Amino acid sequence: MKKILQMLLVMMAASGFAQAAEIRVLSAGAVEPGVHAFAELVKRETGYYLVTQFNTAPQIAKRIAGNEVYDILISPPAVIDQAVKEGKVVADTRVAVGRVGAGIIMRTGATAPNVATVEALKQALLAADSVVYNSASTGIYLDKLFAGWGILDQIKPKTTRYADGASVMEHVIKSKGNEIGFGAITEIRMYTSKGLTMIAPLPPDAQNYTSYEAVLMQGATAAEPARAALRLLATPAARAAFAVAGVE
Repeated sequence: MKKILQMLLVMMAASGFAQAAEIRVLSAGAVEPGVHAFAELVKRETGYYLVTQFNTAPQIAKRIAGNEVYDILISPPAVIDQAVKEGKVVADTRVAVGRVGAGIIMRTGATAPNVATVEALKQALLAADSVVYNSASTGIYLDKLFAGWGILDQIKPKTTRYADGASVMEHVIKSKGNEIGFGAITEIRMYTSKGLTMIAPLPPDAQNYTSYEAVLMQGATAAEPARAALRLLATPAARAAFAVAGVE
């Protein structure tokens, strides 16, 4: 009986350690390559594992509003600001992750138009057979940009929108005509070996950077490991890991 009790205690302790070693993260998809690189750093430096779900910023906002709880939230500042107001995150644990710019894409092998300037990009969009971008952070910005250029209504009939960047990339890879797409540069990099080519970043006068931050969530089941990961996130080593993945 004594041996059985000892075995049960060992099993319970091991189970508790395994649970504590996993840090559940809800993250914006645009920083996915950086999060994967950071996860390796966390594992190496702390022994903890990041278990991450990726989604768009609008969907993350809905999930947080629906009272989903994770250990760490990574998203644009506006989503975290709202979560702070609702008392769903620990405000003083916020850490800057970095920023991501937008790029212009076509399928590999397609003839790339001149997109070096704002005027050239406007003409390329008007001449394109179709235009593809998401309805998340990048797409919200592009709507405003194209409206400001006075071409949104002209290109809308030939525009396809998707909820996330991955669907945009897959659509463009399978395209056959003169199609132009847009996406976060980090996401684009994940598909360049699958038939996608980034023509160029948005022209400097039109470039938009979406910033991302990380924060501890209230009710986190692995609060202390999550705090350790957030402290690590603020170090030069973590910033280097994200930078290699395209997060500035």
